[in-house]
Amino acid sequence: MNQSNKILLIDDDKDVLEFLSYNLIKVGYQVNICLSSNEAIEQINLFKPDLIILDIVMNGIDGIELCEMIRSKNTFNHILIVFFSVRTEDYSKIAALEAGADDYIVKPIKPRFLISKIKSLMRRKIVQKDISNNFIEIGTFNIDSETFKVNFDGLTYSLSKKEFEILFLLASKPVKVFTRDQIFDLIWGNNELVSKRTIDVHIRKIREKISQNLIETVKGVGYRFKYKR
Repeated sequence: MNQSNKILLIDDDKDVLEFLSYNLIKVGYQVNICLSSNEAIEQINLFKPDLIILDIVMNGIDGIELCEMIRSKNTFNHILIVFFSVRTEDYSKIAALEAGADDYIVKPIKPRFLISKIKSLMRRKIVQKDISNNFIEIGTFNIDSETFKVNFDGLTYSLSKKEFEILFLLASKPVKVFTRDQIFDLIWGNNELVSKRTIDVHIRKIREKISQNLIETVKGVGYRFKYKR
């Protein structure tokens, strides 16, 4: 286990924090805790976590709103976010994912399954990071994974986290056709709540926000980056 992996736990239930801390520290993660969402932003700045685990229902700001706040800051976009909640209804899970979460885990869970899920997320993050350099420049198009900025023809564009990740993935290998399965596995992993058709929705939004000419549909296969002025 990489000792540099840092996990921030946010929950107002001390028993949950103790359970998570014990099992995560035991396998080599560095762990810090927050008993309220109100102190989370400050702790994120100080601790600089690789992954955040938080509940939905908390005193003060709830987990969904906190997740949206975290995702609104470009400097935090590299952080993985996982919800850990007793709420099992689909609308809570979907709301969490739409707020920018990378996964949703239902309490209770056996420690070995929890660790397995976290390791899987960390591996996916490494794969995404290793796909290319942090900065890609093709003609008047450039994309920076450090700042989460996309520039095209002199203009700067704002994308959601998943939109950015898809565009960065495609631009990292402009001549390669990525199948929907490949895009899904690299961006969402094995998340059962997300339909593979959501890739098409994200592609459409990227085209609407930036240009119809940046991404080419390869019929029956998938997508590739195609730079055109």
